[in-house]
Amino acid sequence: MSNVEQPKYRVILSENNIELREYAPMLLAEVEVSGERKEAIKQGFKMLADYIFGNNVSKKKMEMTAPVTSELNEKLAMTAPVMQQGQGDKWKVRFVMPAGYNIDTLPKPNSSSVNLISIPAKRFVVIRFSGWAGEDNIQLHTEELKAYISEQNLKTAGNLVLAFYNPPWTLPFLRRNEVMIEVPFTTRTL
Repeated sequence: MSNVEQPKYRVILSENNIELREYAPMLLAEVEVSGERKEAIKQGFKMLADYIFGNNVSKKKMEMTAPVTSELNEKLAMTAPVMQQGQGDKWKVRFVMPAGYNIDTLPKPNSSSVNLISIPAKRFVVIRFSGWAGEDNIQLHTEELKAYISEQNLKTAGNLVLAFYNPPWTLPFLRRNEVMIEVPFTTRTL
């Protein structure tokens, strides 16, 4: 796995490859890209990499972090997250910004496509898996996560988030991928 900074979180509950996590507040750089998932993520990654590698007002380079996340702009039914469907084909692709910055000290992007956002502490139910993050593998793990959410009677909020932690040259069995869905803080701890 990449030896890069990752967002801080606390595991509240762990069952096999599913965890309930509480994430600390974080800063994100975000772009919205249209198209098929794989190509949209690739395009969004390039735009965000351009920003962190110095295409910003202060020409400041920042360290790469993990994961790179993407989320389809759609609202999900409370009990049944749906993959790859919804309002069009717009994806939000995000990089977590390195610790040590606040929203005022992050370099201002030169591109109007790059938005800097502050996210409060959140809770997510997450399924972790290895291998290539192709449609079949994502769908399989999304269905497993949906079944768990349903079995546990969890309420969800927000969109399904895909998280990828490794550079492209990482061998499939060493890759870390995740499917995440937010659960409100009012949700009981299982």
